[in-house]
Amino acid sequence: MEHGYRKVKDVPIDAIRKLARPVITENVFTYAKKFCRQVICGAIGSAFTLTLANIFMWKWEKKFAQRQASSNEIYGRYIDDVFFTSNKALDKVNEMLDTANNWHPNIKLARNIGCDVSFLDVHIENKNGTLTTSVHHKEAAEPYVVPFTSDHPKHVFGNIIHTALLRYH
Repeated sequence: MEHGYRKVKDVPIDAIRKLARPVITENVFTYAKKFCRQVICGAIGSAFTLTLANIFMWKWEKKFAQRQASSNEIYGRYIDDVFFTSNKALDKVNEMLDTANNWHPNIKLARNIGCDVSFLDVHIENKNGTLTTSVHHKEAAEPYVVPFTSDHPKHVFGNIIHTALLRYH
C-alpha cells in the first residue's frame, strides 16, 4: 500500500476496497433512452462516492491542514473545493499547488489567487490584512433548477429551494 495505512477509522483498507468495488464498477444510467454502464469512478451525488473522495483526500489534506495551522493560516475544504490563505511569495504558492496537482492524476486544483476570491457562496476579501466576507451569487447557478422529473433524491428538491432563498436573502 503506497499510502502506508492499513485502516481508516478502524475499517481495514481491504474492506473499504471490497465495499467500493461495486459502487465504482456497477453504476448504470440512461442516456438517449439507452442503458449505459459507468466504467470508472462513482456516481456524482452518491453518499459512498463522497466518502471515498474524502478518504482519498485524507492523507494529502491532513499534512496540508497541519502545515497551515502551524503557520496560523486558514484551510478549508468542502467536497472538491479548497480554500486557504498564505503569506508566502506567489512563486512558493504556485510551487505548492503544482506539487498538489502532481500528487495524483485525479487531483487538479484550479487556482484563483488574489486579494479577493470566491469560495462556494462566500466572497472573501483581504482588506489590509483583515478578511471580510459577503455573499457570493454564482451567476451560473442562479437561473437553473433541477427538473422535478430527474432521478435526484427527493430531499435535493427541498434543498434547492432552501438554498435559493438563502442566496436571495
